[in-house]
Amino acid sequence: MSTEDPRELVGTGQVAEEKALEAALRPKALEDFVGQGTVRAQLSLVLESSRLRGTAADHVLLSGPPGLGKTTLAMIIASEMSAPLRITSGPAIQHAGDLAAILSSLSEGEVLFIDEIHRMSRPAEELLYMAMEDFRVDIIVGKGAGATSIPLELPPFTLVGATTRAGLLPGPLRDRFGFTGHLEYYTTEELEKVLRRSAGMLDMSVTNPGFAEIASRSRGTPRIANRLLRRVRDWALVHGVDTVDQDHASEALNTYEVDSRGLDRLDRAVLEALCTKFGGGPVGLSTLAILVGEETETVETVAEPYLVREGLLARTPRGRIATEAAWRHLGLTPPQTGQETLSGTAHEERP
Repeated sequence: MSTEDPRELVGTGQVAEEKALEAALRPKALEDFVGQGTVRAQLSLVLESSRLRGTAADHVLLSGPPGLGKTTLAMIIASEMSAPLRITSGPAIQHAGDLAAILSSLSEGEVLFIDEIHRMSRPAEELLYMAMEDFRVDIIVGKGAGATSIPLELPPFTLVGATTRAGLLPGPLRDRFGFTGHLEYYTTEELEKVLRRSAGMLDMSVTNPGFAEIASRSRGTPRIANRLLRRVRDWALVHGVDTVDQDHASEALNTYEVDSRGLDRLDRAVLEALCTKFGGGPVGLSTLAILVGEETETVETVAEPYLVREGLLARTPRGRIATEAAWRHLGLTPPQTGQETLSGTAHEERP
């Protein structure tokens, strides 16, 4: 039995080796990018128009949950425009001087990709306004009454911003993007297409039911689908399986504690705590985190979003509650309609 933490399979964290493998599986052209049909079509028009005009593409903002392809699309934009790509992140830009150093070194037409752009510092954001609109920044030299502002002209460039929380971006920054695209979760059919492409690159033989089994456990996220495919490859290699069918894929993913709905150990621990210890809730988040032996932030950001999206958990003003679907998924009998559950007041630290 592997000792790999199941959260490495369905979470958003990545180690260096995983990043290298995922980079090899990324599509290099817009026509090879699977899913996100509306965003892909709109972005294609933006890029084609820029090529016909012979100018840098408009600034692009990509929003959506982790793992849906925002970084891949940024790389594709640079490739389609035959331009170099500079990659950084919002948390790495905490001072206006950090951003000024990056901007002043850009070449004409270069694509600057800022991941998690909503986490930039406010002074850096204000500097970015002018750079995006006028391709100019003002460098402050000196302090106090003797400080002077030196304008620095920038070559036209394309900023691609990615965010998982578009609502945290200030209005003036959002308004300066010429194109905004929101990425949605993938359907099972779309994930099967992603897996077929990846399996071909990994030289894997998988049946159609095998692809469907892996896709159905991938939480609607290509990054997770590719990760599960590699774990199935490992299982098949160790067990001497040449062609992976549905039963093989199911057995492999069960080994890694990823169940038929894509739930991992943490997800099931949250539901089991709600159902077996508190009769379905409501339960405060802090109490729930203690019960499953995890940090509050881990439960809130890793487990909750998917459980809520799947209709297995609900957030109420009094705390978290398990839905009837959660009881059924765990093989438990839900309380009778109208049955009184725990009030949650005795363990309600944080709704």
